[in-house]
Amino acid sequence: MRQILIALALLPLSLFAQTLDECVRAAERNYPLIRQYDLIGKTTQLTVDNIQKGWLPRVTASAQATLQSDVAAWPSEMQNMLNQMGIQLKGLKKDQYRVGVDIQQTLFDGGAISHQKEIVRRQGEVEAAQNEVTLYAVRQRVNEMFFGLLLINDQRQLNRNLQAVLKANEEKLASMFKNGTAAESDYLAMKAERLTAEQSALSLESQYATMAQLLSLFCGIEVTSAVRPSMAEAQRQGSGDTRPELKAIDAQLRLADARERAIDAALMPRLSVFASGFYGYPGYNMFDDMMHHRWTLNGMIGLRMQWNIGALYTRKNDRQKIAFLRDSYQVQRDVFLFNNNLQGQQQAQEMARYQQLMDGDDEIINLRAKVRTAAESKLTHGIIATNDLIKEINNENNARVQKSIHEIEMLKQAFDLKITMNQ
Repeated sequence: MRQILIALALLPLSLFAQTLDECVRAAERNYPLIRQYDLIGKTTQLTVDNIQKGWLPRVTASAQATLQSDVAAWPSEMQNMLNQMGIQLKGLKKDQYRVGVDIQQTLFDGGAISHQKEIVRRQGEVEAAQNEVTLYAVRQRVNEMFFGLLLINDQRQLNRNLQAVLKANEEKLASMFKNGTAAESDYLAMKAERLTAEQSALSLESQYATMAQLLSLFCGIEVTSAVRPSMAEAQRQGSGDTRPELKAIDAQLRLADARERAIDAALMPRLSVFASGFYGYPGYNMFDDMMHHRWTLNGMIGLRMQWNIGALYTRKNDRQKIAFLRDSYQVQRDVFLFNNNLQGQQQAQEMARYQQLMDGDDEIINLRAKVRTAAESKLTHGIIATNDLIKEINNENNARVQKSIHEIEMLKQAFDLKITMNQ
């Protein structure tokens, strides 16, 4: 029963202890930019749907009324001759009216609509890839806060250990003071050092709470403690996918290819059928309209071919511009790979440096601990001053702090390298 109660008491603490991977995944889900993926997809699909509607018949309704300064008329000689025959020709009226509908259906567009849809899809891929680049940077920000939390947590524990050592020596000096084997100033100096350590603890607790709150807000989950990852996790090989920056460049190259194909499609002829009809005056039968001023129904259907050879004028320059774009994207790729490789080498060198420092940390701590233990023994026999003991206690604590910093920094560099190499 007691074990169950203890487990229940520790449950809330373990519930909010997060690993680095959990924090990264949570941060990516929580980051507001993640919603942009859905918006990009929907916008791209709507644009593609609109382009696809280019295959639907284009219907145009129109109405017009005009007043002309002159109209077509019979020659005066012919009018006189017809008048002598008893035929009255009114001629066309100068006010004319029509209400009509024009319909055009594309039969062949040379692939223009298909290439426009491809360009829009490729543009959507570029936007999504650039969005992924921004989201990838979230991992680095999580690393900074996560390992910062680990470092502060280690310092909290070391501070508690320091307080325990100071408290033990303070109690020893209090007893010695009562027995007359130590001065009151020695006891007070040790007490003051312990109180200083307690103040440092308050500062560390505040820093820890602030960092935990920032990490929780950034990830969208409550994080009260961080689970320290192992070096094996950092060295574990991942999927080995290409960095998002390179994927974005590949997407831009595919977009350039789509635009080049659209240039070729612009040279193709267009074929369409059309129908036109209107109700008005005058109609297509102009001779009848000269004799009878009445509105009539008129219509025509036909086949139309259009070939805009003007695209030839700019085709060479347009293709050259796309070639320059490809070269520019290749330069961006080379620059990124160069900088990324350089950053990876720097991080690897930092790891090696911290490893060298860590190799001597344990020996330094062991020596400092022996010196501090010897100083405590000397204090008991009155051979050493209290301030000298306090100095040795702080030296040992500083050595332990340095070891903690080296361990956390090496872990951080290892996981930063993992991000750099996208492993």
